[in-house]
Amino acid sequence: MGKGAAGGEKKEHLYKILVIGELGTGKTSIIKRYVHQFFSQHYRATIGVDFALKVLNWDADTIVRLQLWDIAGQERFGNMTRVYYKEAVGAFIVFDLTRASTFDAVTKWKNDLDLKVQLPDGRPVPCVLLANKCDQPKEGLMNNTSQIDDFCKEKGFTGWFETSAKENINIDEASRFLVTQVLENDKAMKSDDAAKDKDVRTLDDSGAHERSEKKGCCS
Repeated sequence: MGKGAAGGEKKEHLYKILVIGELGTGKTSIIKRYVHQFFSQHYRATIGVDFALKVLNWDADTIVRLQLWDIAGQERFGNMTRVYYKEAVGAFIVFDLTRASTFDAVTKWKNDLDLKVQLPDGRPVPCVLLANKCDQPKEGLMNNTSQIDDFCKEKGFTGWFETSAKENINIDEASRFLVTQVLENDKAMKSDDAAKDKDVRTLDDSGAHERSEKKGCCS
């Protein structure tokens, strides 16, 4: 571990983030652009699952390592998909602004995500919707941003961004938005765990005190 601002050890976090959505929406292109600053028109369809690592020097005291899981069409896996979703703490769902049918499929992906993975406290993992290929002409309903706003509120997305892997638009911003929420959730859950540990210790201490008193009394 490196040194933090005050000379102490930096905190390191490793988070599993899913990138899901219909085939051909640009999931792999988004990951390649974000991790390697690289774009190509010619990616073969991802078979199975692939993942890439992005290391963020989040602030002076924190390093965040994102394990970005690129999941191909779930229809190839059947029930195995749950394994890929396991222990994820955040997700991007990607659709293609030039193909309205990929937006229609977003609800299926969000339902699948919420069914197969939750935070330890039972809440859905934070999920950001990416309207990809915004550098190209949009199709039909995709021109109506207020409709996408309403859709995201209704379906429980934490937010949405128009992105372009080709032109490198909003990809860093969308990731920073999601990671901020993941860190806040992590911090809240750790403080809850610490409070529970404190309660357990208090109970143990009081129990030990009672036992010692009884022992003294009986002797």
